[in-house]
Amino acid sequence: MVPRTPGAAKPAAALPQRVAGRYIGSVSASPPPRLGPRLVGWLRRRWWAVLIVLAYVYSFPWFDKIHSANELPRAYLVMAMVDEGTFAIDTGVARWGTTADVSRARLVMRDVAEVGGRWRVAPKKHVGRHYSNKAPGSSMAAIPGYLLVKAWHGVTGGEPSLTEVMWMSRFTTGMLPSLAFLWALWGFLGRFTPSVGARRVTLLGFGVGSMFFLYSVLFISHPLSAVCVGGAWIVAVGAVDDGRWRRMALAGALAGAAPLVDYQAVFAAVPVALWVAIRLWRRPGALAAIGYAVAGAALPIAILLAYHAACFGSPWLTGYEASDTFAHFHQRGLLGMDQLRWVAFHGSMVAPDNGLVFLWPMVVLALPGWWLMLRDPAQRGHAVVSLAVAVIYILFVSALSFWRGGWQVGPRYIMAMLPFVLPPIAVAIAAAEARRWWLGGAAAGLAVVGLVTYGLTAALFPYFPDTKFENPVHEITLRLLGDGHAPWNLGWLVGLRGGASMAPYLAILVALAAGAAVTLRGAWRSAAVAAAVALALVAASAAIPGGGKPADDAYRRTIVGAMPS
Repeated sequence: MVPRTPGAAKPAAALPQRVAGRYIGSVSASPPPRLGPRLVGWLRRRWWAVLIVLAYVYSFPWFDKIHSANELPRAYLVMAMVDEGTFAIDTGVARWGTTADVSRARLVMRDVAEVGGRWRVAPKKHVGRHYSNKAPGSSMAAIPGYLLVKAWHGVTGGEPSLTEVMWMSRFTTGMLPSLAFLWALWGFLGRFTPSVGARRVTLLGFGVGSMFFLYSVLFISHPLSAVCVGGAWIVAVGAVDDGRWRRMALAGALAGAAPLVDYQAVFAAVPVALWVAIRLWRRPGALAAIGYAVAGAALPIAILLAYHAACFGSPWLTGYEASDTFAHFHQRGLLGMDQLRWVAFHGSMVAPDNGLVFLWPMVVLALPGWWLMLRDPAQRGHAVVSLAVAVIYILFVSALSFWRGGWQVGPRYIMAMLPFVLPPIAVAIAAAEARRWWLGGAAAGLAVVGLVTYGLTAALFPYFPDTKFENPVHEITLRLLGDGHAPWNLGWLVGLRGGASMAPYLAILVALAAGAAVTLRGAWRSAAVAAAVALALVAASAAIPGGGKPADDAYRRTIVGAMPS
């Protein structure tokens, strides 16, 4: 994922000669190194990437007592498609219970009428079978993992448990694609800055210190949608720059898959498509490139429309329109957007319990990064795309009637925006590092804060309740750590429990932070500044008032009470 940081050059006399594809010394050829030394050498070069993988797979925050409304309907749909050949999730609902994100209705087209000068579809409800109200793409992507679980039980006996299905679904639709995306991002960020330190800090803050990481270890579709639309951007940029038009089919397929996974991810594809159209204007092969992109997008979009028709009676009706629990939110305006709200903007951007800037302060580095990119003609187009996507999603979440989104850690509805702000963040960190070594360290400190707000939260309790807690990082995450509570993780496999089971994970986070900061100019001095900035910000946030006794009662009853024993 991450190349080795260049070391000191060898003396000329020590450099071997290469003849006919083999290295020879001054006397005789050396035998190839054995597997052990080769493995050790590989780990020395890739240790930082290995730690990122360990961070993703270390914890399994699954709580039987927490009826996860976002995850259960998706798991039910996986099992229904494979075991019963249907989209209806009645079996899962009957066995494990319903949630707020289950739609117990089928919508059919009744008529189309002109209301207030606008044409509207008037649906007719038939109460009947249960369906997930989520976009189905993540459940479809989890099918191969579920088949592996079934094959295992075909050999060992028994049937897959809900816990096994959930872990495999999280692994196949969250951890694996997210790790692959981080590998692609490493190369993509190299287009914007050659600084290894700036790229590594950016990758750390996003890959392990943001809500992208937290939701990647859950069976929730937002990171997968970010992978799809962010991947479409990366592939499209490479295809346009290199003139390899057939790659546009992959870019189109990824862009088309984004709404199949998460409806609102389609918004990010619009600025990318406009950038592609402008760059291709009057270039030879432009029509072929657009044709490839359209062909690639056609299949996932057709699958989504067919799913809607099969479940809700029309290609244009979604599960949200069939939802009874949150109908008064989802059926306002377009996808729940009806008017801009200050409370939604404040709650999603800066509030201590859910705000993007508070929980992920690294995002503020995008502001100077955009300014620097707009001044550079070679990067101006990418800056416009990045800025446009950010504005779209900030307006989107500010206009949502259901902006809080239930139990969540950060404004998860804008997840598709996050990959697009990474280039300006990397540019800003590189500029800070070049100006003063301690400025680079301070910028890295903002990224390290995310290892506390998201890295620790993901491993302990990745659902901040939407009531009672005013400062959940301290009232939930750090309190759980201090009280010695922890859910299942790899430490349990070797007999560790509670706080002791978190020790290896904490060591991973510290090593990742140090490994990123020391690659900046100033090395260990920059790392010390980063640690000081992060600790100061986390400590200062403790002064924010909490929820008092109601929050304390909820912590003991709901959160500690959910911990496995």
